[in-house]
Amino acid sequence: MIQSLSMKNNWRIFLLIIILSVIFLTACGGENEGPILTPTPISYVTEIPSSFSVSVPPYIPETMVHVLDDMRVIDLKHGQNDGDILFDVSAEQPVIKWVYALVAPFSYKGEDVTGQSLQIFWKGNTDYGFPADTIYVDGSTKAIFEKMWGAASPSHVVVSTEKDLLSDIWEDKDAFALLPFEQLEPAWKVLAVDENSPIQKDFDPDRYILTVPYSFLGDQDAIDVLLDMVMNADADGRKNVLSNRSADQLTTVVLTGVTAMVRGTAFIMEASGYTYPAIDIGDILREADILHISNEINFTETCPKPFSNKENDLNLVFCSKPEYIQLLEAIGTDVVEVTGDHFRDWGPSAMLNTLDMYEARGWQYYGGGRDLADALQPALFNHNGNKIAFFGCNAKQPGYANVGEDNPGALYCNMEEMGKQIENAVAQGYVPIFTFQHVEYYQYSASPALQKDFYAAADAGAVIVSGSQAHQPHALEFYKSSFLHYGLGNLFFDQYEESFDQRQAFIDRHVFYNGQHISTELIPIMFIDMARPRLMDEEERIQLLENVFTASGW
Repeated sequence: MIQSLSMKNNWRIFLLIIILSVIFLTACGGENEGPILTPTPISYVTEIPSSFSVSVPPYIPETMVHVLDDMRVIDLKHGQNDGDILFDVSAEQPVIKWVYALVAPFSYKGEDVTGQSLQIFWKGNTDYGFPADTIYVDGSTKAIFEKMWGAASPSHVVVSTEKDLLSDIWEDKDAFALLPFEQLEPAWKVLAVDENSPIQKDFDPDRYILTVPYSFLGDQDAIDVLLDMVMNADADGRKNVLSNRSADQLTTVVLTGVTAMVRGTAFIMEASGYTYPAIDIGDILREADILHISNEINFTETCPKPFSNKENDLNLVFCSKPEYIQLLEAIGTDVVEVTGDHFRDWGPSAMLNTLDMYEARGWQYYGGGRDLADALQPALFNHNGNKIAFFGCNAKQPGYANVGEDNPGALYCNMEEMGKQIENAVAQGYVPIFTFQHVEYYQYSASPALQKDFYAAADAGAVIVSGSQAHQPHALEFYKSSFLHYGLGNLFFDQYEESFDQRQAFIDRHVFYNGQHISTELIPIMFIDMARPRLMDEEERIQLLENVFTASGW
């Protein structure tokens, strides 16, 4: 039973005394009647409790209970109903909005479901094309959504434990799961509901059917006092509703494959404009909070026009005109990986000039540098409280990576030394991303030559390990708690004519929240000529994912 506080009657008595006082003063006042005598102020203190007894049902998520615990004026009554106030699912004066996510195994190839089909499937109806046979939930989530949507169909909604949810749906390939946003991890694929996804920057929780409102219920006067004590107001006086998902704690990092503005790519840029290659994918790249580019080529004033030096073209000695950097500016570059095989092609002066150009634009670089000490430094970012460190090196024979004590170049992979660098970053609170320039090969599967080094980087603490060398997409792997992608393919490079597989590539969007890597989205792209990729259509996307997931053993 919810007990009410006795403040309402107290406030009514106080207001009555004020009104009588005003009447008395008005009656005694008037013109030429001498000074108005001010009566001694009446001392009346409304009794405000030091804490509120709040009943919390047993199905409230543990992380939400911690939020309530942080409200110092609340005395929680777990699983009881004898508190002064009840905290429960309700859209009336919500104090907390808890965001949930609909997820599938990472190998699922779909992207979106409708909210209508999800709610109807929950109740047992399969006539609206919901794309799974089962939804797994833990007991808390089931109880909460039954309050929202009604009783769950026992044949369609299966109760599991938080610990077993991931393994359950990976084993049951036709299953999804419903879970709180804070339980996300990269091995889940987050599905948009009505084209609205909590891992996207444009997420709108107010039009998302998996946002659950919670309110204090009971004596309204007591609740009003409690809300004033625990809820801050914004500049417009509106109360700030608490949530497990806050936009100012989310960071998106986009990793890309090979960029080499040379040969055919450079030729088309000269003819169609320096930003032509980004016409179709520029918005996706610019939207990233941190955009990574692996540019293998130096900028130099002495660079000849594309195809004007046949001998160098055949020998793969490359350079880019300084004007071509306009493409990297236009897509919003933040950090440049300089581990590439061709970073040294035009000599020390061009390498130093290129690094100067990056620094002049406020871009960080890593995986190479002005000398060995510079090349060993990671690129460090702190965005929305997410501390992210980029490491990289060239794992081919040392001739490709020639940085030295006193000369510029790409950094050769010494995995023992790189492991120490990663561990040091982790100790400072950074989440490490490691990118390799590694052995090139032309198949979807993961090469054992790469796996050893990728595992070493992950064992040292890298949460993402990515191959920047690949000219076609390669397999993926979840290794311990790390996401490994052995190769993304080209971003801006002219291998359109070499094979169909080399026309395909990925852009990987990684999502970080509250200092953790929580999700990855694969964005497939397809080249239409030697310079310009576009987003794949649905048939192309499904075919590429089938090839890559099969090669990944999924």
